[in-house]
Amino acid sequence: MNLVAAEKVKKMSASIFQEVANRKLEAIKKGKDVIDLSVGSPDFSPPQFVIDTLIDYAGDPSKYGYTLTGIPEFNNAVGYFYQQRYGVELNSDTEVLQLMGSQDGLAHLATAIINPGDYVLVPNPGYPIYEASVNIAGGIIYPMPLLAENNFQPMLAEIPTEILEKTKMMIISYPGNPVTALADQAFFEKVVAFAKQHDILVVHDFAYSELIFDENPQLSFMSVPGAKEVGIEFNSLSKTFNMAGCRIGYVVGNEQAIDILSSFKSHIDYGIFYPIQMAAVKALTSDFSFLQTQVKEYEHRRDVLISGLEKSGWQVPKSPATMFVWARIPTGWKSRDFAFELIDQAGVAVIPGDAFGDLGEGYVRIAMVQPPERLSQAAKRIQDFLLEFALKNYLSK
Repeated sequence: MNLVAAEKVKKMSASIFQEVANRKLEAIKKGKDVIDLSVGSPDFSPPQFVIDTLIDYAGDPSKYGYTLTGIPEFNNAVGYFYQQRYGVELNSDTEVLQLMGSQDGLAHLATAIINPGDYVLVPNPGYPIYEASVNIAGGIIYPMPLLAENNFQPMLAEIPTEILEKTKMMIISYPGNPVTALADQAFFEKVVAFAKQHDILVVHDFAYSELIFDENPQLSFMSVPGAKEVGIEFNSLSKTFNMAGCRIGYVVGNEQAIDILSSFKSHIDYGIFYPIQMAAVKALTSDFSFLQTQVKEYEHRRDVLISGLEKSGWQVPKSPATMFVWARIPTGWKSRDFAFELIDQAGVAVIPGDAFGDLGEGYVRIAMVQPPERLSQAAKRIQDFLLEFALKNYLSK
């Protein structure tokens, strides 16, 4: 048998996360201690009340059947969370859809909505599932450059009219991944007006909604007037409540889009384990003191990492949000070479920026998923690595 992948699968490159993981394992086999700052999987535990709720319901033998959809308690909890945290009122029956993590919804949305030949505006750099989902659906990607000189916001006015006439959807994410920038009210208002003018569905990835630093506002796209008319917003409990392995998230907003995605997903899965749903309900309706403590801990990690990198002469801007640092690498390197050499020589794993699009070249993404002392150690290793590289360059001249 000679099986060949479908053409749409051929467009998808191998996961850089797996490449980095393999490189890390090779280094470990050689006796290297590797500090893994690559994958954005939280090292914090969920709140104890979430764990206790999961244990309680898992002990009930009657809760092991199909749930089929989000239980009413979950949808209501999402509505409560959005009202309390972002001042957004949701109809829990029609404006909330449970997902097996936000990536599940992002992966399937394009297939549910995009026809072959439809254009989708995708951020570059951007999280890989955005582009992959459009390729799977047979859509055409139009990249929106996110540049530092424009605060990592797309220049909507520069998108050609002939592209917009064929565009059905645009994807944005603030705070983003890998670019950790924030958007303000004025930008979101501009997006709403743009979407109305060109009849485009706006898809906002809001997975890092609760990891916003320095007292910056938590701004949901859904809080902007008119946003529900043109858009939906994905969110998750993976980063907010450290429930990444539970695979539970949701999408809120435009009723039509949610109904289409709900119908599509009814052919794919049979719902999330009831005890996980109830643990999520407990999280979403808590007093949120856990979130306030956690964001301060991430803030501290960021400051420790940035301070350590500065000692090596590597000036990296402070991330205003997320669990990542988006860092322009020192001159003389390509992103992948830098990332792989960092594993081999320094024992520090990061993700090369070109994994997120060609405009990510020249950057690496560093995940703050280790305790402060390990982040400080990683920064010292990077310092030694850069000094050694500089010395080799000097001696070779």
